[in-house]
Amino acid sequence: MQIYIDGAWVARKDAKVSVFDHGLLYGDGVFEGIRVYSRRIFRLDEHLERLYRSAHAIALDIPVPIREMAAIVAEGVARNRCEDGYIRLVVTRGEGALGIDPASCPKPSIILIVDQVAVYPRELYEGGVTVVTSPTRQVSHEAVDPRIKSLNYLKNILAKIDARVGNAHEAILLNREGFIAECTADNLFIVRDGEILTPSPQDGALEGITRGVILQLAADAGIAAKEARLTRYDLHIADEAFLTGTGAELMPIANFDGRAIGRGTVGPITTQLREAFKRLVRIEGEPVWQGESGANKPKYSPTPLQ
Repeated sequence: MQIYIDGAWVARKDAKVSVFDHGLLYGDGVFEGIRVYSRRIFRLDEHLERLYRSAHAIALDIPVPIREMAAIVAEGVARNRCEDGYIRLVVTRGEGALGIDPASCPKPSIILIVDQVAVYPRELYEGGVTVVTSPTRQVSHEAVDPRIKSLNYLKNILAKIDARVGNAHEAILLNREGFIAECTADNLFIVRDGEILTPSPQDGALEGITRGVILQLAADAGIAAKEARLTRYDLHIADEAFLTGTGAELMPIANFDGRAIGRGTVGPITTQLREAFKRLVRIEGEPVWQGESGANKPKYSPTPLQ
């Protein structure tokens, strides 16, 4: 495994960051999780746009242009000869003095890891997961906008602990008004009377890349889909429900807070969208490396950004 840290490619055992990095000390930074399918980086441009938006929102100047970052990501996939995997791209505030003032950090740090990921066992994609409501609440958008994908994931970790305690696979975070925001690392969708509904960023949902793909696939299939304010009641009476995320992809929900969703089996719209998603990720874009002879020659060329 070769890991990129601030301009250098190093082996995993040599990949180290300073104990004075504010990403470590204070969770000060942003990140993206990106998937690789059949040597293709899925929706890299969208992930990078979100990364740079998140960084700008917290006054973090990423020290390389977005096109150069795309090339670094592609090179990481090629160097690691990744067929199918997961990319973690992190930008921290960088090394600085003790104390939260970011002015003490002269240069942000960039870290790129290309590895494998298995969020859920494969059998759960056929049977669905169990979800509970977490007592941990989503941070209000009045404090931190949920569209910022930052390194501050403590609330998500606490909610994941709540899921474990509740013998569930995943937990839902409500906002302070009691509306559903999102899950610990996924967006939430329900299906009712043939229509797909999902919480909006105004209620605390991250603008997930996979979330956007599913909304587009639904539109392409002629399935009505929209953002809506949802409560636990809406999930209790849903015909189908599923989660989406870069790691999880599209995961059906079988049970919520001790109640079966619909018939407790994977529903037809969930199945249709999952199959459409699986087809899309295998054909979209071009492979970034071609066999052994091209293993270190990235082919990725990002599309022009608006």
